[in-house]
Formats: sequence, structure tokens, C-alpha cells
Amino acid sequence: MSIPQFLKIFWARRILILAATVSCLIGALIVVALLPARWEATTRVMLNILKPDPVTGDMMAGPAARTYVSSQIELITDYTVARQVVDEVGMLEDPNMIQAYNQRSGSDKRDFPHWAAQLIIDNTKARPVQDSNMLEITYTGPTGEDAQRNVDALRKAYMDASLQLRRQEAERNAEWFEQQAIKDKAALDAAVAAQAAYERTNGVVMTTDKVDMDSQRLQSLSMQAAAMAPSFAGVTPSSPADTQIAEIDAELATAGKTLGPNNPMMQALRGKRAALAGVAAQDRSAARSAMGAAAAGSGAISGALAAQKAKVIAQSDKIGKLTQLQNEADMRREVYIRSSAKVAQYRQEAGTGEAGIVALGSAAAPKAPAFPNYMLIIPGAIVLGFLVGVMVALLMEFFARRVRSPEDLGVLDNIPLIGVIAAPARPKTGRFQRAFRNFNFQLGRRKAVHA
Repeated sequence: MSIPQFLKIFWARRILILAATVSCLIGALIVVALLPARWEATTRVMLNILKPDPVTGDMMAGPAARTYVSSQIELITDYTVARQVVDEVGMLEDPNMIQAYNQRSGSDKRDFPHWAAQLIIDNTKARPVQDSNMLEITYTGPTGEDAQRNVDALRKAYMDASLQLRRQEAERNAEWFEQQAIKDKAALDAAVAAQAAYERTNGVVMTTDKVDMDSQRLQSLSMQAAAMAPSFAGVTPSSPADTQIAEIDAELATAGKTLGPNNPMMQALRGKRAALAGVAAQDRSAARSAMGAAAAGSGAISGALAAQKAKVIAQSDKIGKLTQLQNEADMRREVYIRSSAKVAQYRQEAGTGEAGIVALGSAAAPKAPAFPNYMLIIPGAIVLGFLVGVMVALLMEFFARRVRSPEDLGVLDNIPLIGVIAAPARPKTGRFQRAFRNFNFQLGRRKAVHA
């Protein structure tokens, strides 16, 4: 179909197209007049997901941030938030709400609070603001004041619910880690007691550097043999165990402030100190012997070194077992420390007043209703009616084709076009003259009929 053909069809069906356009416009105006106006109020909040949490130090990014934002959007339209809004704005005491609830459908079995909360949910929309960490909350109400009041209450309820959920989750986590810390403490006490009992039974003591005392003594004798010190006059013999005894004394003083004397850890520390004291006495005795032997000559040092080597080799299996017990105690201690730290962290989070959400000002009352928007509805109805009229005209032309120009004969095969006869010229009379002549003609016909 060419453009001239389309224009001829359009002109021939102009009345139909005009009627469709006017009908669509009238229908839109009737709908606008019957439907109540709707007002929208909007407010925004900012989610603090671009910086570390002030309590936990965690920071969300990537998929975790998108999941968090989606969860917050769902929370805004959740019953928990909507129920708080219902109480905040007094919907349950509003006579109009009570009347509307009593006039609801008989199939609706919801109670009044759930019914009112669903009204809040149905009129609430939340969406993320593009390229930002903000959420936009929109509420649609029958008046501008209602929309503004409800959207402010909705934002407050959402922030309160988010904070409450965070506190509840932190409290549950704190309780779980607290129970776990109790179990870890019992396991640590058992590991320390097993290590201390093995040290007392076998006379082998492990230092904080995870080196047994006999190996330390062997190292000391090796250094003495290398130095070949000729004299030790005026030197008080000492032992590597003396340093460990001082450390244990400090631990006993610190633990005694919080633990009782019968606590397994206190007993283990005292047992370990007693074992170290015996080792220190042996070391001092050996040192004195070594010093005397050194004064006599280096041969005595070599003998003591050989004897110490033999002792270390003979106790290698005991040292290996003690190393295992020491590693077990250290591992239990680390687990207990981590559990205790988690308890403190979640207790702090459970008492926080920060939900990670910042309110951005208060909602302003809308100046005009969101519906009806005459600047959008009227042009839209005109365009829609015009398109519908054109489509109907084309369909009618398709099912009832007419020859309006020589180009229309192109659809027929084997029918030659001989010529085109011009339409007779209309008399050049005025519009009112033609109307008057037609009126006289119709009047004459009526008189003839009556005659």
C-alpha cells in the first residue's frame, strides 16, 4: 500500500477515525472522573554498606551487598513493618477503617490488624536509587497528608525493625558462642591437666618455646664446651628453668585474681612449677659440677655433654608424646580465645543502637496527585483512540476493498486500464444556497406524499 492510497483510505474513513478518537477520550475522562485521586509521598534512606561496620568491622561488597539490598526492600513491605505503621498512625481506631473492614468480602477471613497491614503493604513501593547506596520508599494514599504521614511512619518502622532484627540475631549468636566457650574451656582444662600429669609422671618439662628442659641443658653444655671457659669463680649457677618458673609465678598471680585455688588450671600451673623447680635444682647441681669440671679441664665438660646427649636420646619418645600434649593444649587455648572473643563481639553488637541505616530528611507533602495526571491521560487517550480508529479503518478496508484511485486496480491481474473519467464538477454555489435548495427539495417531497 502506497502513501497516497493510505491517505485516501484515511480521508474516506475520517468519520470512523474521529469517532474512535473522541470515544477513547470520553472514556478516559469518565474513568478519571469515577476513580478517586491518588497521592504519592516519597522518602529516602541511605544504607551504610560502603564502609566497615563500626561494631564488627565487616564490609559488604558484590553479591553480598546486592543480597542485603534486596532483603531490605522485602523488609520494608513485610508484615512486621506494616503492623507497626498501623499502630503508629492509629488505623485500628479509625472509624472509616473499621467501617471498611466490616464491609469487606465474606471470603476474607483475615483479622483487622492483618487486613489493615495489607493495605499498607499494597500501597508501599521500595526501590534502590540507581548508582547509589540509597533506597527510595514511596507510599500512595487518598490524600497528600495521609501519604506524607504514612511514609514517615513507614520509614521509622523499617529502621526500628532492622535494628531489632540485628540485635536479636546478635543475641542468638552470643548465646551459642557462650555455650561453645564453656565447652572449649573444659577441653582446655583437660588438655592442660593431661600435660601437667605427664610431666610429673615422666620428669620431662616442656618450656613455652616448646623445647624440653633436657634439650635446653644439652644446648647449654654445647655452648660451654665451645667456649671452653677456664673459670667460673664468683658466678652463681643458674638454670633455664628459672625463667620459666618466673613466668609461671606471674601466671599464678594473674589467675589467682579470678580463679579459685582448686581450679584445674591453678593446680596444673602449681604442678608445672614444682616440676620446673626440681629441674632447676638439677640444673644448678649439674652446673656446679660442670663448673668444677671446667676448672679441672675441658674433659669433664665433654663427659657431661656426652652424658646429656645420651639422656636426651633416651627420652626422645617421652619428648615426642609431651610435644603432642603441648600442641593439643595450645590448640584448645586458641579455640577458647576465639570463642570468648566472639561472645564479646556479639554481646557488643546486641547492645548497639546503630542499624546501618541513615534517614535522609522528612517526606514533603505532594503538591499534586499522582493520579489522575491530565497532562498524560488526555494526550495518551487521543493518541490511543486515533491509532485504534486507523487500525479499524484498515481492517474494514481489507475486508471490503474499494477502488478509490487507479493505483487500487494494481491488485487485479489481466484487467487493463483504458482510461480515467473525471468526476463531474459540482455547481459553484454557496453552502447556504445548497442547503436551502436541499430543504426545498425535501419539503416538496413531503407535500407530494401528503397529497
